[in-house]
Amino acid sequence: MTSYEFPVTERIRTLLRLEDLYDRAIFFADREHPLEHHASLLCLFEIMEVASRADLKSDLLQELDRQRQTLEALRDNPQISESALEAVLADIEQTHARLLEPTGKFAQHLRENEWLMAIKQRSTIPGGVCEFDLPSYHFWQQKPATERHQALAAWLEPMLPIKDGIDIVLRILRNSAKVVPLTAKQGAFQQMSGGKLVQLLKITVPSDLPYVPELSANKYAINVRFVSPVANSDRPRQCEHDVDFVLAFCNL
Repeated sequence: MTSYEFPVTERIRTLLRLEDLYDRAIFFADREHPLEHHASLLCLFEIMEVASRADLKSDLLQELDRQRQTLEALRDNPQISESALEAVLADIEQTHARLLEPTGKFAQHLRENEWLMAIKQRSTIPGGVCEFDLPSYHFWQQKPATERHQALAAWLEPMLPIKDGIDIVLRILRNSAKVVPLTAKQGAFQQMSGGKLVQLLKITVPSDLPYVPELSANKYAINVRFVSPVANSDRPRQCEHDVDFVLAFCNL
């Protein structure tokens, strides 16, 4: 089965983008080739830009506080595993404390590094980080992989509390899923929302289905249509037969 996530609110869209960027930054940082470390560094620059919204940190702190209060109310509930609940609460407490530690603007340590900011500026130009443009960066890329890895880890480490907060919020959001099996007649499906707006929708289909879902949603309606991937044709074509799929509604 293949799942497709569709954020409905701008807030969740931002969190999913950051989750993807952090995953790629860590993935490439753990590799050894200079080009892989270059990819990791570019992800750090993107994280810095996306997460620099002044209210992201406060949003995460408020959401963690709200989830902690909600979970605290579940104590002594016989249907809830006490050990699992305590583990989640401990995770929230630790992450909340770590988020409060840094002061100043997010990723300020990167902004204060003139060498990194020169690379960031040149990276916005197509082909702008060639060795003749940035010989000092080329010199760094020729250093042993362990040295480059240590540098990337040092640049990433102060940015990890935000990642931990995002991981907790998205995990709770995904675990809230209410799953409904549905059928898209001739590749199209519509459901009225009744004024209720969900934060995340997830569509699950068989992996061998030769169509991909397109989704739009607001507080009035959810619209899904299955189309052929653009890679397989000049333009997307809507599926002409019924498609069974599973739709998950996620809300914090």
